[in-house]
Amino acid sequence: MRASDAERERIAETLREAVAEGRLEMEEFEQRLDAAYKARTYGELEPLVRDLPAPGTMAAPSGTSPQRAATGSELRWADRVGKPATSGGAFAFFGGFGRRGNWTVGRKFNAFAMWGGGEIDLREANFEDREVVIRCLTIMGGIHVTAPPELNVEVRGIGIMGGFGESSKDEGTPSPDSPRVRITGFALMGGVGVERKRSKVERQRLKEAEQARELEERDGRERGRLEKG
Repeated sequence: MRASDAERERIAETLREAVAEGRLEMEEFEQRLDAAYKARTYGELEPLVRDLPAPGTMAAPSGTSPQRAATGSELRWADRVGKPATSGGAFAFFGGFGRRGNWTVGRKFNAFAMWGGGEIDLREANFEDREVVIRCLTIMGGIHVTAPPELNVEVRGIGIMGGFGESSKDEGTPSPDSPRVRITGFALMGGVGVERKRSKVERQRLKEAEQARELEERDGRERGRLEKG
């Protein structure tokens, strides 16, 4: 059966989403995208996305109906909430502590640093509950909290001869599906800083998605020029 322009564009959108999610390398994406726009029949289009889920969805686990596959954001946060806590606190005295990578934050997490420092990284963390409270107390020390821009974070703390605040390196809007994290506490002659920043993996994914969009726009302009010619 002959393929329509709408069908070719639907396949292209699936490919763009796949490269943005890291399912395709840029070289393979370019090859498939070029083949999609050159395809004349539906039989040529279908194999290009046979091994990919529809845009905005995650592949359903074995034995699960595809209709029950959740959207990317829903599945991502749903999978990260409700796990048993691996840590309910951290302590540093004349030293330091770190909580980063794939760990699970307890619904109440207490952090203390005196004459030392600590790092709490929530970018790849899981959460015991949808409501999490992180209490930070530092005396002549520092605690640094890093959160993804999509995480719903509320910062309320007090700093005396020190600071307790939040900054952002990456723009983003908190997702309504994300847990709610309240960061409270007290800093005396020290500081507690909360920074919104994407991980290197996420920044690379966004970069590749932007490259994919630019490539598609360039191909679109080229097709338009050829059609006019």
